[in-house]
Amino acid sequence: MHIVAIAWIYVVLMMSITEHSVIAGIMTFLMYCVFPLTIVLYLMRTPQRKRERLEKQAALQKQSETPTVSEDHQPAEKKAD
Repeated sequence: MHIVAIAWIYVVLMMSITEHSVIAGIMTFLMYCVFPLTIVLYLMRTPQRKRERLEKQAALQKQSETPTVSEDHQPAEKKAD
């Protein structure tokens, strides 16, 4: 997917260069490249973000279920008189 994004950036950059003014070139680049690509790449990464979130939740749940040894649970030592 990134190769398509890079190719689209190149195409829009060439379109921007051919504009009559600098402002028109900047607006062309922003409106045809930056904003649409931001949205498309965000939407394309949604499954990966969901997977990462579920993995993180599973790791936290597994960590919270694992009993930890603390000083309160240590066996009491016998005192020598």
